[in-house]
Amino acid sequence: MTGDILKVLIDEETLHQKVAQLGKQISEDYKDKKLLMVSVLKGSVVFMADLMRTIDIPARIDFMSVSSYGSGVKTSGVVKILKDLDHPIEGYDLLIVEDILDSGMTLSYLREVLGSRGPNSMRLITLLDKPERRQVDIVPDYCGFVIPDEFVVGYGLDYDEEYRNLPYVGILDPSACRDA
Repeated sequence: MTGDILKVLIDEETLHQKVAQLGKQISEDYKDKKLLMVSVLKGSVVFMADLMRTIDIPARIDFMSVSSYGSGVKTSGVVKILKDLDHPIEGYDLLIVEDILDSGMTLSYLREVLGSRGPNSMRLITLLDKPERRQVDIVPDYCGFVIPDEFVVGYGLDYDEEYRNLPYVGILDPSACRDA
């Protein structure tokens, strides 16, 4: 599996330092708010788990699963909710936790859907931002790292459900992609 990685883009220690920094900032920004963190499954689960442990204020969590990729490396452009939230979000200060922001189509759709459900506020945090790929006007409120337009895996990010368990973010060798 590690033989499929061309280059480690962000190592484990750098990831943990950035997540701690983001958690501290969120703790400060939401100290007098009713924080609800929503993880966009499956990719953000590792980031969400590490992030929530660095936040030192009361916070609730929930999960959504959406798809716009299928098993490929490029977005299909069609967003589908596979698993919706378990609880109402009205009255909460919502923080959408995402692994990567590239085309922006998924998060733009989620902001529209969730915004109609009456949260007090809604912000977006993404571990990785790939602005070169943006197709809609969306900017994260919190961002771990801006990365180049490369297909990355690890730290929750996958290719066809593999590589999520790598402790770092790496660039996947295109020869490892079945539809490259």
